[in-house]
Amino acid sequence: MKRVGLALVGLGNVGRRFLRLLIEHDDTLREKYGLAFSVHCVVDSSGVAVSDDGFDLAHLLEHKGCGLKLRELREFDEGLTLAVALDNVQCDILLEASPVDLNTGNPGLSNCRTALEHGLHLVLANKAPLALAQAELDRLAADTDVGILYSATFCGGLPVLNIVRRDMVCGKILGFRGIFNSTTNFILEEMLKGRSYADALRETQERGIAEADPSLDIGGWDTAAKLVIAANSIADTMITLADVSVSGIEDVQPDRLQQCRREGSVLKLVATAKRIDAEWRFQVEPTPVPIASFLGSCSGWEMAIEIQSDIYGKSFHKLWEREPVPTAASMLRDAVHLATMGRQGSL
Repeated sequence: MKRVGLALVGLGNVGRRFLRLLIEHDDTLREKYGLAFSVHCVVDSSGVAVSDDGFDLAHLLEHKGCGLKLRELREFDEGLTLAVALDNVQCDILLEASPVDLNTGNPGLSNCRTALEHGLHLVLANKAPLALAQAELDRLAADTDVGILYSATFCGGLPVLNIVRRDMVCGKILGFRGIFNSTTNFILEEMLKGRSYADALRETQERGIAEADPSLDIGGWDTAAKLVIAANSIADTMITLADVSVSGIEDVQPDRLQQCRREGSVLKLVATAKRIDAEWRFQVEPTPVPIASFLGSCSGWEMAIEIQSDIYGKSFHKLWEREPVPTAASMLRDAVHLATMGRQGSL
């Protein structure tokens, strides 16, 4: 049995569901994978709490479920920083699920730097550090010989990044496009049915699907961040958010949706990576697609991507996600890969 110490930053919708998965699948993790996970450091907006023996996860979930902060736990240490905490408790992997900030990348980016500098493997659900500074994080990981996995940052439980990197051996990606944000996909479909924009958005927030700042979804920035992550993972490029042209759905009116339908198409927020000669172009914008097409069939809570390769042809991948569990499951998947394969777990 391999014992693996975890540090978890962020105890929101995704972080709490990750803890729930650890509890529910403890037997499987032990029996099938030979792993005994324990959480020794947790961080929320109130600060840092540590436990040498590992937290009682059921108690921690109950505490957070009541709307309480970590500062109200006996394990909380006022003024303790993540860096000092990692100096004093045994952790092997840090999981970053703090709120997304696509302007500065923080606190997620600084947390990632701290983890890598301490020699911890890194699992990301937070897109911002990768969208803004993936090249830097890759260098830090190489310097400390640790792995970074981030399948949870791209379309929830959809394992596309892993599939392309692992299975499309010798393949060259010629282009890809997709619907990477279920919040906007759901809202546009509901508006087409006659529901108000505000009411549809409210449902995505109540389900924990929309980002803490829903303008990231609506403005197209969540989609753009995922486009950057996908480009840097499966294409021969390394870009940041500044390289993407972005338009959201804020100004989409019901009459435009109805007009598209009359013309045999449906309006979707589409992310596109297109290779033109030796250069790539990256764009996010509301785009009419034929109703009968693959992206046109991506409805409601679904996300989808189509990928064109030179030797593997065109592949199509789709996921239905109405709650954050698949994203949390992707974090668990990445943690298992890193715990069992180390840096090689980064595929």
